[in-house]
Amino acid sequence: MAKRADAEMVMEMVEKPEKKAKVLEDLPGIGEITAEKLRRAGYLDFEKIAAASPHELDEIAEIGVETAKKAISAARDALEMGYETADAILERRKTVSRIATGSKELDALIGGGVETMAITEAFGKFSSGKSQLGFQLAVNVQKPAHEGGLGEDSQVLFIDTESTFRPERIVQMADANGMDAAKVLKNIHVAKAINSDHQMILVDKADEMVRANNIKLIVVDSMTSHFRSDYVGRGALGERQQKLNKHVHALQRLADQYNLVIYITNQVMDKPDIMFGDPTVPIGGHVLAHAATYRLYFRKGKEEKRIARLVDSPSMPEGECVFKVTPKGVAD
Repeated sequence: MAKRADAEMVMEMVEKPEKKAKVLEDLPGIGEITAEKLRRAGYLDFEKIAAASPHELDEIAEIGVETAKKAISAARDALEMGYETADAILERRKTVSRIATGSKELDALIGGGVETMAITEAFGKFSSGKSQLGFQLAVNVQKPAHEGGLGEDSQVLFIDTESTFRPERIVQMADANGMDAAKVLKNIHVAKAINSDHQMILVDKADEMVRANNIKLIVVDSMTSHFRSDYVGRGALGERQQKLNKHVHALQRLADQYNLVIYITNQVMDKPDIMFGDPTVPIGGHVLAHAATYRLYFRKGKEEKRIARLVDSPSMPEGECVFKVTPKGVAD
């Protein structure tokens, strides 16, 4: 009798599959209290839980690793994560937009402007134009779409790690474009990161800002400055790269989830063992090299001229262009 009852139970489970979760409380092991803890920590939807690690959820909500695994699995089931056909991906790619840089040559180099759902990295020595492009994008994103922006109500998150953000420069660029400088400044939300942990927290908490405001661009200037100073020596290299990897993947999740632009700048160093050619290499090693969708190397030319070289892109060939950084902003 017991065996028959077990068999009937199995058949019933097959015929009546478990109801898929619709809210956080529906996930296995997630009650009202735990769901509230997750929401306070910024885990407001299934997408973020599905992309989390069990240890991450356990640390935040104190639900245990095994329960966290079940919750993550249920969130992924609810989202029906799996394979899809390439034509469906192509259809989704039609929602991708671009922000004009101010230079048509630079736009052409990267396929028409800085792309949403992607991380664009610019690395180079000081005064090569990396931060200037970040300022220009923060202004240009607020233009109408036909002028190379993402809408006049678009807003920006700007994470400043090197104390280089200058609102006066934003005003200069806005005035040069005939825009209301006061409105442009109000649409840029700036946070000063005091160390690498604070920098990561700012990105982890960015979900709340993106939901509350029409955030279309996140600028991190620079990505590696704090990681470089907080983790010194070869013994700390492994931990630094792990944290940097987690950080850059959190940015990519925001780009994918909200269809926004991520623009990061990166410092460089010289490799003394390179005898021929340019010894300049970006900080962050393979972690950043693999994570960035578009990778640009900026070099300073004569006077206002800057040289941009596209080092890596999934769709555009390697190439170079020349642009200018003028008092009015980035231009040809």
